[in-house]
Amino acid sequence: MISVNENGLDVFEEMMDYADELQVSIAELSNGATLIDAGVEEAGGFEAGLFVSKICMADLVDIKFSSFDLGKVVVPAVELTTDHPVIACMASQFAGWRIKVKKFFGMGSGPARALSLNPKELYEKINYADDADEAVLVLESSTMPDEEVTAEIAKACRVEPEDLYIVVVPTASIAGSVQISARGVETGIHKLESLGFDINSIKHAHGIIPLSPIVGDDVKCMGSTNDCIIYCGRMYYTVDYENVDELKGYVKKVPSLSSRDYGKPFYVTFKEAGFDFFKVDAAMFAPAEITVNEINSGKTFTSGKINPEVLLESFGIEEV
Repeated sequence: MISVNENGLDVFEEMMDYADELQVSIAELSNGATLIDAGVEEAGGFEAGLFVSKICMADLVDIKFSSFDLGKVVVPAVELTTDHPVIACMASQFAGWRIKVKKFFGMGSGPARALSLNPKELYEKINYADDADEAVLVLESSTMPDEEVTAEIAKACRVEPEDLYIVVVPTASIAGSVQISARGVETGIHKLESLGFDINSIKHAHGIIPLSPIVGDDVKCMGSTNDCIIYCGRMYYTVDYENVDELKGYVKKVPSLSSRDYGKPFYVTFKEAGFDFFKVDAAMFAPAEITVNEINSGKTFTSGKINPEVLLESFGIEEV
């Protein structure tokens, strides 16, 4: 079986090799944990975000930069393709690990989740396990973790701190913007899973998602980066699923426009909910558009639409 941590470590080490060019820094803590700062104190950038995204997806993705036409303006975008969507997205990339140690908080994603089994029921559902000796984690945080935090992470992954490798990327950073948009394919798979669809039937995936500019602090950027997927994320999946009528029903339910909160920038919705995620309709966390090809029947279904107007509002782009 593919080891997501072994794959992720290869990319992490390559990222260290090109630290100067990527405008990131490397630090080794006193307990031996290795950290890469991809935007907390360092500049980071587009290419750093590309490496972070590849680590998140355990290097099981072809990812490149593209462009997305929003009508009034063309913005950068990421285009990604994978032949291992369930392992890359759900066994590795899915941000399913909330890490809180005293005052430190970060969302953990990437290969190390497969060792910590966060969440355990997901790994049982996709029948995936990794027994690597090293753990590689991506932390979405504006603070670098210390020895106490890394010791807790290592313990959860059942490795020693010196075998722990973490890249830290804030939401309000260029690298952060890239890695969040690169979650587009995963967002569609997660929405399908939440609807009861057997995601193990997903064999191949492709997506193109615009990149958000930096619009403010982490909370505001959390809104604009999610809007890239919600309002203009276009996903394509190839599946092996015999019941095409049932499949058609799932495809119809996936896009974000099915949400009661659809139609305004996510930051506005979040603010109206008192910044309480539990008060936001979970159906919002989905791509704008999804197309699914069923390989046995030859049927292809599509649902949803892009909404550049809301994304332009979210970005706050002004003509001068």
